[in-house]
Amino acid sequence: MRPGTSRGSEQLNPGTAAAPRSLLQRIVGSIQAHELLGASPERPDAGKFTLLRDTRTDGSFLVHHFLSFYLRAGCKVCFVALLQSFSHYSIVAQKLGVNLAAAKEQGQLVFLEGLKSCLDLLFGEEEQPGQPSPLQFLSGSSGELRALFDFVRVSLTPCAQASWKGPVLLVDDLSVLLSLGAAPVAVLDFIHYCRVSVCCQLQGNIVVLVHSSEDSEDEENELVVNSLCHHSDLILWAEGLATGFCKDVHGQIKIIKRLSLRQAAEQDQVQIYQYKIQDRNVTFFARGLSAAVL
Repeated sequence: MRPGTSRGSEQLNPGTAAAPRSLLQRIVGSIQAHELLGASPERPDAGKFTLLRDTRTDGSFLVHHFLSFYLRAGCKVCFVALLQSFSHYSIVAQKLGVNLAAAKEQGQLVFLEGLKSCLDLLFGEEEQPGQPSPLQFLSGSSGELRALFDFVRVSLTPCAQASWKGPVLLVDDLSVLLSLGAAPVAVLDFIHYCRVSVCCQLQGNIVVLVHSSEDSEDEENELVVNSLCHHSDLILWAEGLATGFCKDVHGQIKIIKRLSLRQAAEQDQVQIYQYKIQDRNVTFFARGLSAAVL
């Protein structure tokens, strides 16, 4: 036995020990979200309703991915942002190589800042004089979301001067509407009419984030989540690890392709990956194949 080696092991030359790990990382550790979904900015899908669902974790990284993806694809995007400010999304988008301010100025991005709209409505200020606030239901008794739907419809109606690709509606996050007092039926009606207008008539796409909890006592939220799951073409379900926090694996994502929605005889396709959120991207890998265990 050579000096410096122990029984049952072999001393490797410098640099060779890291080679297997590096190779596996390139194979399973560098998968990006659009690669998992088989999409690219050059050929975005059309007429699809995608549900982003998170449980025991924050699924907002998926919202940032789809926002930057569709803007790069040249799509017209209406972003109903109910959770964060424009500056928050802009900072994250810059890290992903997208300038939201420029997209907004060029008319590619229509941004509804829900936090500001709520304050303006509650304090009697109008964002655009003479036009009702998209969140008009806050000041009414009916709780219907007709004004919000009209905002989406007008924002995504094609015009002759623009040459954007298919329209996209992005909502972050739908659960906030329930917290603001909208009835579950009103929220589901809003999504239904948006699907008819954006997905069916305009052949665009809708991406919606909702929060859910397996042991939640919020029956209204779970009713909305379950109904949306039933009508979705694609479900991306981000879940926290059952074992708790891990610095190398931040959670797992379940990708459910609802083939049965189009053809009743087909079985839904389910894929499960784990992921790690980094500063400028998110990497996905098969369970048990993170860099920490390779």
